[in-house]
Amino acid sequence: MRRGFTLIELLVVIAIIAILAAILFPVFARAREKARQSSCLSNCKQMGLATMQYLQDYDETFPFADISYAVSVPRPYTGSPSATHKWPDMLWPYAKNKQMFKCPSHPHVWVSYGYNANLGYWGTLTRTGAIYQGVKLATVVKPAETVVIADTARDSHYGGDNSYVLWKSMHCSRFVPARHNGGANLVLCDGHAKWYSIQVTPNHVDTSTPPTSPPVGVLWRADGTD
Repeated sequence: MRRGFTLIELLVVIAIIAILAAILFPVFARAREKARQSSCLSNCKQMGLATMQYLQDYDETFPFADISYAVSVPRPYTGSPSATHKWPDMLWPYAKNKQMFKCPSHPHVWVSYGYNANLGYWGTLTRTGAIYQGVKLATVVKPAETVVIADTARDSHYGGDNSYVLWKSMHCSRFVPARHNGGANLVLCDGHAKWYSIQVTPNHVDTSTPPTSPPVGVLWRADGTD
């Protein structure tokens, strides 16, 4: 006669399964995020290539992050008329792929990446020269270390969606998040892309998403001073 499992034996099996699940689920989660990290890095490499092509066509001048026209004209990225165009519109002719601008770990926004304001924003921060004018590639002292595009996000408590721009101050709406296994993907001024470890700003006390510290070894200004 066949004997069934006793209650104690079933409980032991369930306990073992629960322990294994607790051990393996985080591993599976990291593996899934690693796959998304690789896909995001591929996006960044494509954006780096598009930026290099833009530089070749525009006298080695980096695109601006934002520009306003006197009248509404169709945006290359969306096709809809607008008086304000942003950096994805500038790179669109070299990619024509909206998925390139959407990180698989942060896809529910119009663009998941931010552009370094110091390379071509509208006359703010440390930029000098004509308004909307991007810096020249030749003026970037350390192009392999200077960021141009990076993973970005905005704090849900902040009223405006300004995450398409990055600032060194790492304001809660313009910061590089650690969404890929404790790090983020960046595009550098020479066109290559790389993953960097990201640390949350220490002693963050308000209710917003904790901003992060700038990734170590990355420069933000063309002159290489910071």
